[in-house]
Amino acid sequence: MYANGQTVIQLMEQLAPKHYAVENDRIGLQLGTLQKDITKVLIALDVTDEVVEEAIRIGAELIIAHHAIIYRPLAKLDTSTPAGKLYEKLIKHDIAVYISHTNLDVTEGGINDWMADMLGIDAEKRAALEDVHTDKLNKLVVFVPQDHHEQVLQALWKAGAGEIGNYSCCSFNIEGTGTFVPGDGTDPFIGEQGTLARVAEMRIETIVPQSVQKRVVQAMLKAHPYEEVAYDLYPMDLKGRTFGLGRVGKLAESTTLGEFADRVKKAFDVPAVRTVGESGQAVRKVAVLGGSGARYVRHALFAGADVLVTGDIDYHTAHDALAAGLAIVDPGHNIEKIMKPRVAEWLGKQLAARKYATVAVASDISTEVFRFV
Repeated sequence: MYANGQTVIQLMEQLAPKHYAVENDRIGLQLGTLQKDITKVLIALDVTDEVVEEAIRIGAELIIAHHAIIYRPLAKLDTSTPAGKLYEKLIKHDIAVYISHTNLDVTEGGINDWMADMLGIDAEKRAALEDVHTDKLNKLVVFVPQDHHEQVLQALWKAGAGEIGNYSCCSFNIEGTGTFVPGDGTDPFIGEQGTLARVAEMRIETIVPQSVQKRVVQAMLKAHPYEEVAYDLYPMDLKGRTFGLGRVGKLAESTTLGEFADRVKKAFDVPAVRTVGESGQAVRKVAVLGGSGARYVRHALFAGADVLVTGDIDYHTAHDALAAGLAIVDPGHNIEKIMKPRVAEWLGKQLAARKYATVAVASDISTEVFRFV
């Protein structure tokens, strides 16, 4: 059995929830339909003509890419232009395009964490460069028969409920009596149609972050024995976890900028990097940000970083960083290519765990636009 396009994207959004994206970022479905079965998903950094040809060749019905193919509203669709030809080819071959951009940067276990891991930045004391999203918290209240209390409670926790700061499995449980009369056409788990039932029940109260709320509710409904489940969700003033762009943290040992630049080249498989600073200066605290990071120089400085690893640094920003004492290693924008095998592996495991025959494939096409001579 193959997964429907909507199912594939629901899984993808568990890795990179849409509400993590920076405001006005062009994410989500940009072209085509998800109302179809998907045999293959192609994971790409950019959607170029070569990538579309690859999708056609392998029989992929869906491309999940990092960079958008539509940046602003279209005034017209002229198929004589390069962009128009690309859209036309995608439509003719019924290939949908879904974009996961800054939400994949922000999420824990996304692009910026992958970059930090590859450079050896301590995962335990890592922080974001700029906070962009704070998870809202809701309180879930559900009533369950006492003999199914533990079953439902475990399902809630496993789905992500009950986390407050560094504490997990948080809940409050009260014994009580539930009453109900099953009506015509019901198939009650307890009681009989037309007869008042009094049942020993437990009231479970627990915290649910917005980012996992849908998953938690689904898990609760699946574990609950009742045909109709009584539950409530209340908004809370208590703030949840904060997620942000970029990462900053320390290396296990201090090194020099020159040695660190070599590490960046090897980690991201690039032939050259641009650096700002003296090759012998010490580097211990490192900030990373996938993509274009020129506007994050001040964030890296504020975080006390010795060096910022990011792409697309312009001349004047480089001068400002040098004057402020911040080293820079610019390996280019294309290092975000690291998302291709990692997203394909993660999504493939999720699909396989649910017994779908749909496979996720990392694109083999290099979309690096620059050539080093």
